[in-house]
Amino acid sequence: MRLVRTVGAVCAAALAWMSCKSQEGPQGGAAGAGMAMPVEVISLSPGEVRDAADYVGTLISRTSIIVYPQVAGYIQSIPVKPGTWVKDQEVLLVVDPRREQAGLRATQAQRASALAQREFARRTQERSAQLLKEGLQSRQDYEQAVAQARQAEASARAIEAQIQSQRVQLGFYEVSAPFAGMVGDFPVKVGDYVTPQTELTTLDQSRMLEVAVQVPVDRARAIQIGKTPVELLDEKDKVVVAAPVFFVAPTPSATTQLVEVRAAFENKEGLRAGEMVRTRVVYEVREALTVPTVAVTQISGQSFVYEVATVDGGTVARRAPLSVGEVTGNDYEVTGGADAGVQVVVSGLQLLRDGQPIKPTPARPAQGQGVGGASDAGQ
Repeated sequence: MRLVRTVGAVCAAALAWMSCKSQEGPQGGAAGAGMAMPVEVISLSPGEVRDAADYVGTLISRTSIIVYPQVAGYIQSIPVKPGTWVKDQEVLLVVDPRREQAGLRATQAQRASALAQREFARRTQERSAQLLKEGLQSRQDYEQAVAQARQAEASARAIEAQIQSQRVQLGFYEVSAPFAGMVGDFPVKVGDYVTPQTELTTLDQSRMLEVAVQVPVDRARAIQIGKTPVELLDEKDKVVVAAPVFFVAPTPSATTQLVEVRAAFENKEGLRAGEMVRTRVVYEVREALTVPTVAVTQISGQSFVYEVATVDGGTVARRAPLSVGEVTGNDYEVTGGADAGVQVVVSGLQLLRDGQPIKPTPARPAQGQGVGGASDAGQ
């Protein structure tokens, strides 16, 4: 009799446990509309989708030169330091001009003699003309005086031209900046002998810069000159500068098989020529159906969303497969499996199960910003 009571008690306990389990919902919570899980939802709608790719670009100055001297000689002084911003025509380097200065002084002395000879020949011509008029001199002597006057005039003009040339040449001994810009390093020093083939320094003007980007050949075909934008990004992925492509190389590089594209922009951000920067080439912008990344789960490589569905008068989350494309901002492009207007859950995906009762409310505007979707959740 005692054994029968014990078996009966065990059976009653088992029946009670099974009855409690039958009343639990999909997550082990109590069933019923009152226990529906509150979630935020959003209706799918078309949005802007950008076909873009990120690359590393190089900044190039549109006005960057190597400075050479136009004369030979020993460096007398270097009045500016490397990295200095100089004005237009500011002196960068001085080549010893003393030999040229001495030559100029000698030529100037010759000019004084030439001018005196010219004046004497002019007066002689005037006297010869008067004597010829009075019949006191032959025409041959007069013509000789005229020729001497012309020769003296030519000699004086030649001396003047030589002085002007020497003055111009003397100006080359001061190597000046042809435009305002930043001076590079000086591979020479005071006392070095330089020739017109010697590199003195570089001068870079970074007010206008170009960004050069190497892109794959197949992507280069989609670039439209004047329309396809190149964006410069900072460390937070924020667009600093955007400019349209103005050049696409006609042939790819023989070594990399990449095509160079360039865009030019006004440098207002303090960027420097030669700097490596993160860039993004936007190949296409179009309208397409999008879904927030936070609403998408990945299960064994398949993407899913939880759609809002009505079952037996109640609202539940129904897991539905979805095909997605590239990510633009915080949204996937929907390439199949959903239509515009479908409501999808964007919160609490890690706790949801297929068919679970939910209490949907519209998502807040900031929902999904900077949040990734669940991975292998909700199985």
